[in-house]
Amino acid sequence: MATLTPMMQQYLDIKGQYKDCILFFRLGDFYEMFFSDAETASKELEITLTGKDCGLDERAPMCGVPFHSADSYICRLINKGYKVAICEQIEDPAMAKGIVKRDVIRVVTPGTVTDSAMLDDKKNNYLMSLYKHKTYFGIAFVDITTGDFTSTSIALGNTESKLMDEIARFAPSEMVVNSEFLSDENLVKTLKKRFNLYISTIEDKYFEIGYSKEKLKSYFSDHEICENEFDIYINASGALLEYIEQTQKVNLDHIQSFNKYRIEEYMVLDVATRRNLELTETMREKNRKGSLLWVLDRTMTSMGGRTLRKWIEQPLINIYDIRDRHLAVNEFKDKFMVRMEVRELLKRVYDMERLMGKIVLGSANCRDLVSLKNSIGQIPYIKELLKDLNESLNKESNRNIDALADIFEIIDKAICDEPPVSVKEGGIIKEGYNEEVDKLKRASVDGKTWLVELENSEREKTGIKNLKVGFNKVFGYYLEVTKSYFSLVPPNYIRKQTLANCERFITEELKVIEDTVLGAEDKLVELEYQIFVEVRNKVAGEITRIKRTAKALAQVDVICSLAEVADRESYTMPEINNEDVIHITDGRHPVVEKMIDQGEFVPNDTYLNMSEDQIAIITGPNMAGKSTYMRQVALIVLMAQIGSFVPAKSAVIGIADRIFTRVGASDDLAAGQSTFMVEMSEVANILSNATSRSILILDEIGRGTSTYDGLSIAWSVIEHISDRKRIGARTLFATHYHELTELEGSIDGVKNYCISVEEKGEDIIFLRKIIRGGADNSYGIQVARLAGVPVPVINRAKEILKELEDADINKMEVRLKRAKKPIEGQIDVFSFNTQQINSDEVLNELKNIDVSTLTPLDALNVLYNLQKKANS
Repeated sequence: MATLTPMMQQYLDIKGQYKDCILFFRLGDFYEMFFSDAETASKELEITLTGKDCGLDERAPMCGVPFHSADSYICRLINKGYKVAICEQIEDPAMAKGIVKRDVIRVVTPGTVTDSAMLDDKKNNYLMSLYKHKTYFGIAFVDITTGDFTSTSIALGNTESKLMDEIARFAPSEMVVNSEFLSDENLVKTLKKRFNLYISTIEDKYFEIGYSKEKLKSYFSDHEICENEFDIYINASGALLEYIEQTQKVNLDHIQSFNKYRIEEYMVLDVATRRNLELTETMREKNRKGSLLWVLDRTMTSMGGRTLRKWIEQPLINIYDIRDRHLAVNEFKDKFMVRMEVRELLKRVYDMERLMGKIVLGSANCRDLVSLKNSIGQIPYIKELLKDLNESLNKESNRNIDALADIFEIIDKAICDEPPVSVKEGGIIKEGYNEEVDKLKRASVDGKTWLVELENSEREKTGIKNLKVGFNKVFGYYLEVTKSYFSLVPPNYIRKQTLANCERFITEELKVIEDTVLGAEDKLVELEYQIFVEVRNKVAGEITRIKRTAKALAQVDVICSLAEVADRESYTMPEINNEDVIHITDGRHPVVEKMIDQGEFVPNDTYLNMSEDQIAIITGPNMAGKSTYMRQVALIVLMAQIGSFVPAKSAVIGIADRIFTRVGASDDLAAGQSTFMVEMSEVANILSNATSRSILILDEIGRGTSTYDGLSIAWSVIEHISDRKRIGARTLFATHYHELTELEGSIDGVKNYCISVEEKGEDIIFLRKIIRGGADNSYGIQVARLAGVPVPVINRAKEILKELEDADINKMEVRLKRAKKPIEGQIDVFSFNTQQINSDEVLNELKNIDVSTLTPLDALNVLYNLQKKANS
């Protein structure tokens, strides 16, 4: 009976512990993969699939990659959605009895990647833990490259919607979940489809509250773990730490602070709003260029870039925190020379957060330490520039920046300024730092001098002119003599190796030199590595100071970046208050104005409040700029609340607790949802979650269905929003339903605006200016002509339009009561002559309607259906 070889049995035993991973099994200079892993890896990496004798009747499928270039292959597998377990030898082969012991030293997953080549320097790579309990969720996020750790609980109302918003806020690359979550197939499917993240599992026992509390306490002090009635964030946090320990198999000392936050601390931005406003990437191409981040990011460091992204993803709602940021930005804006010098110094600062992550995780090399040292070298000059700043946030940054002179000294004295990449090849410790290292270096150098002298003296003694001293790893040092000089070889030469054209010999003197040189080199490499590890550990021990300094430098970088943008782009400092007014003068879209030629963008004013100017109904043709205008208002509010200056002549911003957008048309065929269904789902989310402090951006509500249905829905939505007992939010509402302009004067707070258009014969010119009043023409045919629709089609469209207008088909039978406010918030949309309703069916249906339970939308639909039946 065939049996597996010991090595292959070892492979299968280890693979059995990591069934969800591709196992990289170290054999010599290669990582090998076998069986199904080999078949998968060969296909995904496009490498040759071979076979290996494994003791069974058939050879085991096998492929492999060189260990020195494994990172690039691992990166490709991670990007394709796989996990990789790295298995190494854990004992010296020379000391091993039988098969060398091997074990997995680390598991690489999408959320635990630490290799800088696999990461975006200016974006956090979050790993998320999700604990589901009934309708409650506990969530936690960590970036293991920086040690940032944060969590919250979602326990009150619309929890699934809030969960989606938080996932969109952090954009994790991997999620660790409990079994109750996995049993909710619809939720799992929705998350995978929306966020394209990798879902991992861990045993439920690690999510249990008792275990999780103890795990958290082993990392953080008790006062950081603030429990309340909804403390399921603890379940998620403890399991997250356990998962990291299981995959990384090293200490996690760089995870030092536990940030428990409440969702209400920041402006709420749902998934659709983040997409529609293109905060960090464009909607279609997913490019950074064309996003708000692209406009605002002039940071000089990776740390600053990640911090700015967080600010954009998490706008503030605390007025005092916002004002502190504005004043700090304003100070740097006014002090041009200070800003320029600070930015020039920051340009030389490396990613101290991720460098410390590598140092603590034990993966840093000497060049990483030198990069940290060089970064610290800029700090005294930065502190000198910051000391004269007066604004509280800038003074706070300066206080939190530690000069770290002792860390600089430790690295500077020990590590060579230009060390090799590998830490196990020597040449990394400076002369004078360690006496034993210096002795071994001298012995190594002297030994090589002896070899040169020996070669010269042996040539003179023997007369062999081409005699030379050589070395290889198998035979060590040798004297090489070609065949033409064999007759001159002296008797004290001991033959060591015979080649085709020469012989290699050794002498007692050469053997002594070899023992000295090789012994010194081996000892030197080993000792230098030990010293490097000691230095690395000393630096790791100061992580609290270094991380605090890195975060302060990142904050300075962001404030300087925002000041630079404000100065270069002529942005102004907004006035922030807790009132309900949004008053923007000459506002501009921050992205669009940079994408077009200078001076072409037309600025516009905006005035909204929660009383007389609550809802602005905006009409006008396609391509006239309605969507751009509405988005620019939302972006200006958001920019103000992250602490940025804004593209406007002036801006007064009453704090918004959330921004909602419903912009553009899209469908979700994979989920069986039409464009109209997607639109209505987004509208439903807005109406369910908006508050009186929210800002609503609604574009073309109701366009995906028939005219009457669409108009009815749009009309009803406006009524619902305007009702202060329901929502009462500040709203920009763009529409092609010109009938909605009749709502001004009938619903309190509704005002009409339109995009001005200049007509020149059959041509139209979009003036891009928002003016009071409603549009009476959509200019659809003119826009079609501008878009290049063939002339015959345009001409025929004009004929059809004239026929429709003459027949009065295009006009709705709507007469509004001109009362200041309709009873119970309802509007009498259609006027009926009840004498015409003769049908018993219609009368019976009318009698059975419970008017007190009808929503505005239901009422409109019922009236419409009754009229159709009465006229039939």
